[in-house]
Amino acid sequence: MRGIVTRVLVVDDQPLFRAGLVALLNATPGMTVVGETADSDTAVLLAESSRPDVVLMDTRLSAVEQLAATSRVLILTTVDLDEYIHEALRLGAAGFVLKESEPARLLAAINAVASGEMQFSPTVMRRLVAAYLRGDTAVAPWSAVGLDELTGREREVLRLVGTGLTNAAIAAKLTVTEGTVKTHLNRVMTKLRLTSRAQAVVMAYESRLVVPQAFSA
Repeated sequence: MRGIVTRVLVVDDQPLFRAGLVALLNATPGMTVVGETADSDTAVLLAESSRPDVVLMDTRLSAVEQLAATSRVLILTTVDLDEYIHEALRLGAAGFVLKESEPARLLAAINAVASGEMQFSPTVMRRLVAAYLRGDTAVAPWSAVGLDELTGREREVLRLVGTGLTNAAIAAKLTVTEGTVKTHLNRVMTKLRLTSRAQAVVMAYESRLVVPQAFSA
């Protein structure tokens, strides 16, 4: 029986770098490139036709929201500005990895994102945590309006999602089924009008359900 293959769409405007990514992914067991382009508009069209599991893309925030509607978006870039990171998360990106990362880390990030997890390079995660530790609401203006609509269990699921746990890990921690976790998370996202797990993590931080100090060690 054939194993599961992760289908990846590569979007980068540097031809040589893009070619290297395509070669790396196609040479990796369990991965295949279903399309490549330098243009964000073309990327949206390719995503609609090829339905990739993961879109690996450089700095193109204008296309993230559209692409995230049908695929998991992993941003690979040299830009690590706080404002950019937060905006990418708001638009639905599932992960953020710097181009300086080792190939093995990139491949692991793609697999994690394809399986429904979020993925950040250590540098990006430190910057996210630092922003919340200093209470920088200039780049994180969401409020906690709507949290009072959540049940106690829904708030707990949102908090655990914010700590980076997978649905399976949350289910084990709460001693419930993974399906139950998914149901609670779907209700949370509906009530708070969130469109991605990434946005749920941001909301968990900004509503202070997650205590950033727990990740500073």
